[in-house]
Amino acid sequence: MQYLLGYDIGTSSVKASLVEIESGKCAASTFFPKTEAPIIAKQSGWAEQDPESWWQYLCQATRQVLADTGARGEDVKAIGISYQMHGLVCVDKEGKPLRPSIIWCDGRAVPYGNAAFEAIGSETCLSHLLNSPGNFTAAKLAWVKENEPELYSQIHKVMLPGDYIAMKLSGGDMKTTVSGLSEGMFWDFKRNEVSQDVMKYFGFDNSLICDIVPTFSVQSVVSEGVAQELGLAAGTPISYRGGDQPNNALSLNVMEPGEIAATGGTSGVVYGVLGEVNYDKLSRVNTFAHVNHNQPDTRLGVLLCINGTGILNAWMKRTVAPEGIGYAEMNDLAESVPVGAEGLSIIPFGNGAERVLQNQNPGASISGINFNIHTKAHLLRAAQEGIAFSFAYGMDIMAQMGMEIKTIKAGHANLFLSPLFRRTLASVTGATIELYETDGAVGAAKGAGIGAGIYKDHNEAFTTLRHMATVKPEADSAPYKAAYQKWVEALKG
Repeated sequence: MQYLLGYDIGTSSVKASLVEIESGKCAASTFFPKTEAPIIAKQSGWAEQDPESWWQYLCQATRQVLADTGARGEDVKAIGISYQMHGLVCVDKEGKPLRPSIIWCDGRAVPYGNAAFEAIGSETCLSHLLNSPGNFTAAKLAWVKENEPELYSQIHKVMLPGDYIAMKLSGGDMKTTVSGLSEGMFWDFKRNEVSQDVMKYFGFDNSLICDIVPTFSVQSVVSEGVAQELGLAAGTPISYRGGDQPNNALSLNVMEPGEIAATGGTSGVVYGVLGEVNYDKLSRVNTFAHVNHNQPDTRLGVLLCINGTGILNAWMKRTVAPEGIGYAEMNDLAESVPVGAEGLSIIPFGNGAERVLQNQNPGASISGINFNIHTKAHLLRAAQEGIAFSFAYGMDIMAQMGMEIKTIKAGHANLFLSPLFRRTLASVTGATIELYETDGAVGAAKGAGIGAGIYKDHNEAFTTLRHMATVKPEADSAPYKAAYQKWVEALKG
């Protein structure tokens, strides 16, 4: 049996999946640590992790999946890596981390990114970087430069978490991708090169940037020492790396303009593929190079993150739903009232400032409540509709950027287990929803198969993607669209 090995370097754990090349099935999967990985927070708003801990978790997970399947090192034909986005790893010439990684949820760099946005100019930033420098990797490096100058002077290369893991697997090859550089705010899309505006403004030397390799390619190979340590074969290709959200899209075979990958956990993520270089003038979404972005074939990932989605549904279960019922029964109760919840609207933004609302924090709210007719069932329905409407609101921004949304692909999990939520989202957007069984580590493994030439393209790699259900818009979508317009009016006050 021949396999592909995929890693997902997450914030809470590192996952490894061993995928059979021929069948596309996941033969074994595991993650470490078994309790949530620690985050170092020396001050309020800070968040760091030790890159060496990611490596130790990866070693444990690799040995486990090999043992679980009885696979030999030579049976693994390629390796792919998915990783938590926007983290900063600073290494010296030997590849040793000089400090803990400043990870995605660390907020200390916001003032540095905001100052760069003002100094470089909003129009230049948005048209060249497609984003504000914000709290991304370049701004985090600027914080290190100003606050830890002695350490900064020792930096040989700056990396994203996936770059670091690839370096460790290869025994020292320091590489990155255009997709990775774009998520760090280091890439100029107009000039198709490392952004000199960003490098000059922050005073970064160009030598800090790793050599660039294609996302799908033999980027490096497993070293002799690592092969012995992990039970792999020396020379095994490391042939794919991608940030977690672009990789989630890859895992769902979302690669072409107009396709959307969505997730509905505690927060909601909508990631759409755009076929031209464009940006939102109000910077309400983030835009990065997608994994298959390759001149002249522009493929951008437009990322929308909504904080107040699944967390609202969980709050409804705890505080509104009859005690003791599960999500399935809660969904049934919500289905017992008509579309639009008889005039009741819920704004779900109760989990912090929302970028889609230009970083405003309106909080969650209920409008149109009528004490004579509205019940718990109405509240439950209005909550799910409000979450679906928040997704649609973000997709409207994507449409304004030139994206023609036809298909929404999602994992068969979390909010997408609710027929009401799926039906509402499909009907209000006019898009068909396709549900699949997949995960990030499996997607990374198949990405490695593409990069190593084992699969001829992404369509061949994902022919075995397990389709769970298709949801089409209701024939009469007018009630859904009317409820959405009422919700938008409530949002705008």
